[in-house]
Amino acid sequence: MKWYQLDVERVEQKLHVTANRGLTEKQVEERRKQFGENVLEGEKNKSKWLIFLKQFQDFMVLVLLGATLIAGLLGEFIDAIAIMVIVLINGLIGFFQEQKAEKSLEKLKELSAPVANVLRDGKWKKINSREIVVGDVIRLTSGDRISADVRLVKSNSLETEEAALTGESLPVMKHVQAINKSNIDAQDQTNMGFTGTLVTRGTGIGIVVGTGMNTVMGQIASLMVRTTKSNTPLENKLAELGKVLIVLAFILTSLVVVIGVYQGHAVYKMFLAGVSLAVAAIPEGLPAIVTVALSLGVQRMIRRKAIVRKLSAVETLGSTSIICSDKTGTMTENQMTVKEIYLNGEYLYVTGDGYDIQGDYFLGNTKVATDFPNLRQMLLYGMLCNHASLLVNKGKYSVDGDPTDGALLVAARKFGLSHHLWDNYKVIKEIPFDSERKRMSIVVEDENNMRFLITKGAPDVLLPRCSSYIDKDGKKFLKDKRPLEGTVDDMAAKALRTIAVSVKSIPKNQSLETTFLENDLTFVGLYGMMDPPRREVRSAIAECKQAGIKTVMITGDHEKTARAIAEHINLLPEHGLVLDGNQLNQMSVSELRDIIDNVYVFARVTPEHKLKIVEAFQEKGHIVAMTGDGVNDAPAIKASDIGISMGESGTDVTKEASSLILMDDNFATIKSAIAEGRNIYENIRKFIRYLLASNVGEILVMLFAMILGMPLPLVPVQILWVNLVTDGLPAMALGLDQPEDDVMKRGPRNPREGIFARGLGFKIISRGFLIGAAALIAFVVTYQNNPDNLIYGQTVAFTTLVLAQLIHVFDCRSEDSVFARNPFQNMYLVLAVLSSLLLLLIVIYWEPLQPIFHTTGLGFSDWVLISALSVLPTVLFGFSKK
Repeated sequence: MKWYQLDVERVEQKLHVTANRGLTEKQVEERRKQFGENVLEGEKNKSKWLIFLKQFQDFMVLVLLGATLIAGLLGEFIDAIAIMVIVLINGLIGFFQEQKAEKSLEKLKELSAPVANVLRDGKWKKINSREIVVGDVIRLTSGDRISADVRLVKSNSLETEEAALTGESLPVMKHVQAINKSNIDAQDQTNMGFTGTLVTRGTGIGIVVGTGMNTVMGQIASLMVRTTKSNTPLENKLAELGKVLIVLAFILTSLVVVIGVYQGHAVYKMFLAGVSLAVAAIPEGLPAIVTVALSLGVQRMIRRKAIVRKLSAVETLGSTSIICSDKTGTMTENQMTVKEIYLNGEYLYVTGDGYDIQGDYFLGNTKVATDFPNLRQMLLYGMLCNHASLLVNKGKYSVDGDPTDGALLVAARKFGLSHHLWDNYKVIKEIPFDSERKRMSIVVEDENNMRFLITKGAPDVLLPRCSSYIDKDGKKFLKDKRPLEGTVDDMAAKALRTIAVSVKSIPKNQSLETTFLENDLTFVGLYGMMDPPRREVRSAIAECKQAGIKTVMITGDHEKTARAIAEHINLLPEHGLVLDGNQLNQMSVSELRDIIDNVYVFARVTPEHKLKIVEAFQEKGHIVAMTGDGVNDAPAIKASDIGISMGESGTDVTKEASSLILMDDNFATIKSAIAEGRNIYENIRKFIRYLLASNVGEILVMLFAMILGMPLPLVPVQILWVNLVTDGLPAMALGLDQPEDDVMKRGPRNPREGIFARGLGFKIISRGFLIGAAALIAFVVTYQNNPDNLIYGQTVAFTTLVLAQLIHVFDCRSEDSVFARNPFQNMYLVLAVLSSLLLLLIVIYWEPLQPIFHTTGLGFSDWVLISALSVLPTVLFGFSKK
């Protein structure tokens, strides 16, 4: 169907929908069954069998399986079968870990997928873009990425950037008229909007004519922008570390084999022992465990209302030293409320908070009458020059759209103006608001066919365009604007955000050319509104300060308004600086860099200023988190180290540029995300410490025994069993550890810090040495007292090695001391350790498994010796930070 050739009415007829009502829920269900979900076919998910088989493709595992086969051929059937079973269990653990990581990443893709504004049953609602069906009526605003192919039915200066589709980077101006041509390319279908393209300017409404693979984008087999899976810097570092550890483990295990063969041990037994030791010692699963830990941490962050789009952001969060935060909606409630109106040279006070329409107008202590001069007109202008909608659900009011617009709607409703008044006016032209113009204008025609322009915006932008004003006596020439500018300053000093409203009559025959339309305006009045600070923001800023993180407020508000709010939430210290947009314009990045550490508030800023601020902080060596919601914020968000977009008010483009999405647009969530990011990184360090110290202990007990000319203290199946019971569940449980109490009392982590920084390398070597020494001492003592019972000595050594590692895991929970934390705080870890102990006791005491694992039952005196030696590595360093 060539939809661009049809006029709007014909499109509505063909799709059985009207643009002012939308589809019914019944129609939606029928069309979803007919056309399917609005998704483009991407890469097929890997087969679960392939993921499972991948667990056994590691070179050392293949060597072990080969050696096991040889052992079986030589008659060692029990050992061969036991080793095969352990390898299979290890493979299953790796498979489930990878599956969990994949599911977590898929969940992230779903959470960060774009949403669409659709009209159904006459009500606008936000839905996931995959739920769009053919015939849906969708609303498009600047910054949206279009989620389906649409035939436009309304266009207010609508422009789209279609480079993803056509390669043409210049925006395309859109209209709604039918195009009487055939076989034209997508770039010439200027009454259409296409999947994957970006709304760069204006607003519009369209009817969906194609979804999923039935779109132009689907036909050329392009993929939607989605979260991609890529290794984080930490994972890359660990992969490199893994290669080094493989070489070291191979050298040491080869040394064990060579010494063992030299001392007369059977070659195949030493070879099998060496390969088993290598498999156990090489942390080949470390990157996988890191991915799982990251994804588990990300799930916790989601529960705290923060969606991580890029896993690398988790690491960077721990290094963040500057948070540049928007004020409106992030530090404040995002429920703008008109508190004052300046009209006819007088201040009117408005009661009521939030979006509730209950409230009254007062002049001093006197309630204002409905015929107060010019008030009805001013409120009407604010209501007409407006894109927001006032919604009510179970008696609670909310705003769909810009909170400032919402405040103007609520102010009008408090005075008794109904939304039905819109029916008496027709919008002829709209000049949309954008962050550079700082104003919005509409040309409307009333029921008497009289046209007039309404402009609202920042007072410093509108006042220079006003040549007259109105008061009780009518329209007058505006000679001196300084009194009005003083009024703006007075309202700003009370933390009120000011919006000016002006009007202008438009003769029917006057051109609506934009350049001169917004000049020679008549000033009507000022709205003074307040967005109250969130209750939790003050304590969140204090916590960030304690954590060595500076909070900077960035706002488009007047400098005095910004200062008043900053002082109210204890963000601005006594000698802290406040800069506005004019001052920023006069500074280079290097000049700003020299003073930026003393600046806490940036007022009247543009998106270009945001980019300059990010660059200046970065040149000072800071790791910067920058928030934003508009399409023009995307460059600054992308340039920052942690780009943060707003989940509720943010545009799709901003979300795509960001690393982190705040589901509740709340500053306190940034603080929580940083705390969680720090904890995730520390948890990764914990299980690196645990795994490597355990592996060092396993290698050293075998190496020392060979050097001393003793029998093997561990047989291959025991080595693999140690690896299974100690490296599996306990290591994963460390990834779920709660943050330490001082996690937000430490300074930001140095981004150039190595994995083994802060004494981690020494802890791994020292604890690993003591774990190996404890197991070796246990073996020497028992074997020398019972030289004819090697299995007994091996059982004691095996048990000591496992127990020492399971005790050591609690030492890994703290940077300071094993006694610094309550062991029952992490019940996952307690249960994991108890499970491992149970598995250990089963192979020691259950007679059917004793010949398989070369174990024998132990008595009370044996457990006294094992316990004393097992706690030794942890107790010796229990009070030490090193």
